[in-house]
Amino acid sequence: MVYYSHSEAETEAAGESLARALPEGGVVIALYGELGAGKTAFVRGLARGLEVDGQVVSPTFTIVNELYGKRDLFHFDMYRLGGADELFDIGWEDYLGRDGVCAVEWSENVPEAFDGSEIRVTIEKEGDTARKITVEGLREC
Repeated sequence: MVYYSHSEAETEAAGESLARALPEGGVVIALYGELGAGKTAFVRGLARGLEVDGQVVSPTFTIVNELYGKRDLFHFDMYRLGGADELFDIGWEDYLGRDGVCAVEWSENVPEAFDGSEIRVTIEKEGDTARKITVEGLREC
């Protein structure tokens, strides 16, 4: 599945669309993209689609933000982590068992945390505001 975005609002809409297509149960969404690509905007849309309460902000310094609602969202930022060991130290496996949606920014920093069942979202800049958003691994519900 590929989305094209020309604004932050369109990037959020792509995230909202994905949220509505997710299967039941626990889901991991691995986000990839350079700094400023729109990963947090995508997660804002994801949160809207999951009908969670609270404001989505980048968890760069907190590592994870927990948002609760119709379906819980655990928003991770791996930018400052030195590797997957640090992720496991903060309880990654516990989050996986909570049947929520784990959205992980900077997934390239913790490849060992993924088992191949994750949904992979790559956001590529195509100019100043244009983005190509590629979603892989979403299975039919």
